[in-house]
Amino acid sequence: MLRIAFAFSASLAMLASFSTHAHAAQCGSSAAGYAVWKQEFAGEARAKGISAGTIQALMATNYAQATINADRGQRSFNLSLEAFLAKRGATTIVAKGRQLKNSQGALFASIRERTGVPPGPLIAIWGMETGFGTQRGNQNMLASIATLAYDCRRSEYFTEHLYAALQLIDRGALSPSQRGSMHGEVGQTQFMPKAILAYGTGNLENAANALMSTANFLKAHGWKAGAGYQPGEPNFAAIQAWNAAGVYQKAIALMGRQIDGGE
Repeated sequence: MLRIAFAFSASLAMLASFSTHAHAAQCGSSAAGYAVWKQEFAGEARAKGISAGTIQALMATNYAQATINADRGQRSFNLSLEAFLAKRGATTIVAKGRQLKNSQGALFASIRERTGVPPGPLIAIWGMETGFGTQRGNQNMLASIATLAYDCRRSEYFTEHLYAALQLIDRGALSPSQRGSMHGEVGQTQFMPKAILAYGTGNLENAANALMSTANFLKAHGWKAGAGYQPGEPNFAAIQAWNAAGVYQKAIALMGRQIDGGE
């Protein structure tokens, strides 16, 4: 069971100290250099306070070729909005989302009271990310993130997430065997490790915790209670912070409005 409630400020300060130093381990573009990279990175992680047991777990990871294939093949984000909605099953997400909004009304009312975030965009993210928890991925989280930290394409970005993952493992908040999606996302709404440190509340495999954590994220990125969240409206920027793909952002805004009762 994940336990992710702790002092966020201290965790983020430690992560900031990791990212202020140049990442010395040599990145690569194939499995050939991964073993050497792990050795180099392990030395850096050890010097920054990561425990021997967690480093051993890192050293036991294998190069995640499936993750690299997925990273190179994200073609759906190039679709038109209409095609993207059809491919992702938007009609089904909206229909199921409306049911969940009613059946779990007390939960969404509590989240809204605490964060100002209405049910629609939260439910749309939940449905889009994991089909309401039915498709959370079966890749080893640590191997996926370590492989992407090694890969030269976005090494700096994923190195920060790798250090966050190692911290979470050190604290017992995540297991080295944690399963997730291709890029290391975990839980009902697919959080990356750095976001777990900042916004995670409880076990993110639990829907209520994941939805609360997602609302925490949106609030931290400027969500204003009662304001609109369609493109051009004040809260759309918070949705943009959740995912960088424009078509994804518009899809969440549209489905959220439909779930919340708009058309």
